[in-house]
Amino acid sequence: MKEKNRRTAHLPKWKKDEIKEIRDEIKQHSIAAIVDMRGIPARQVQKIRSDLRGLAKLKVARNSLISIALSESEGEVKKLDSYVKGQTGLIFANTNPFKLYKLLEKTKTPAPAKVGDIAPRDIVIEKGPTSFKPGPVLSELQAVGISAGVEGGKVVIRDRAVVAKAGEVISPKLADVLKKIEIYPMEIGLNLRAAYGDSFIFKPEILAIDEAKYSEEITQAAQQAYNLAMNIAYPSKLTVTPLLQKAAMEARNLGVNAVLFEKGVISELLSRAHSEMIALAGVAGSRDAKAVDEELKGKLAAKAEVEEKKEVRKEEKEVEEKKEEAEKKEKAEEEGAAGLGALFG
Repeated sequence: MKEKNRRTAHLPKWKKDEIKEIRDEIKQHSIAAIVDMRGIPARQVQKIRSDLRGLAKLKVARNSLISIALSESEGEVKKLDSYVKGQTGLIFANTNPFKLYKLLEKTKTPAPAKVGDIAPRDIVIEKGPTSFKPGPVLSELQAVGISAGVEGGKVVIRDRAVVAKAGEVISPKLADVLKKIEIYPMEIGLNLRAAYGDSFIFKPEILAIDEAKYSEEITQAAQQAYNLAMNIAYPSKLTVTPLLQKAAMEARNLGVNAVLFEKGVISELLSRAHSEMIALAGVAGSRDAKAVDEELKGKLAAKAEVEEKKEVRKEEKEVEEKKEEAEKKEKAEEEGAAGLGALFG
């Protein structure tokens, strides 16, 4: 407490108020984060504030005041002080660090590269036509490693080219070329340095996750675990029902194939025997009419009648479908003709 008084005793009231405000915001929010505000124009800062309204609060203050406020706060949030350097801002929110990171990424907008900027990722120029006429631009493209030529009176990029690797400095020539071909590799927005929440300090490399890929991997892992459990017959809440169903089906199939006269399979055996008898009678009857008695002839006739009716219904359905298709086509042509008539009066 004495140390705190020594650090703030000489400060003017507005600075003390600023420190208190930061401390209060830390207490009132579940997340406190340090962001890099280097190179963000004032107009962009206002837009970011507007985009964050109702979701998070941006606070800009002097680094010295931020450091004092953090040192006077309780818990691990003090460790954020090591990330206070250069042009710094504070973000306060009642969410989780992952959602906050994603929210801040959404505030970023594309920006042209300037001389001396560091490429945030590999800058790739795809092959294809451009809107430029032959001229000095051709040699300018070639000077930065882009294979270019002239086709049909226009400059074309012949091959895909990586003009800068992630972490490399943007040269004056490259900055000029990227601006001309309207490639904006930079981003203007708040870069998260570190966030405090749930008694932990989260760095951006931990928070930058591909949600779609992460969800896909979880789904795949769950499916593989389910398949493994089914294959090794491991009973669990999710597998016990399908395992019992599978066992019952396999037992039934075994009983049918082994011709076991049991309660659960006798109906299937009788049905199969009846079908085989009818098929055999059909073959025998086609060779010798006397080989089949009147009862079997009746059954064969009934079967033939059922199959004939099925075939007739199939043909009728095909005719009906063709008729409907023709009617739809005719209707479309009539509507098209009416539309043309309305268009040309």
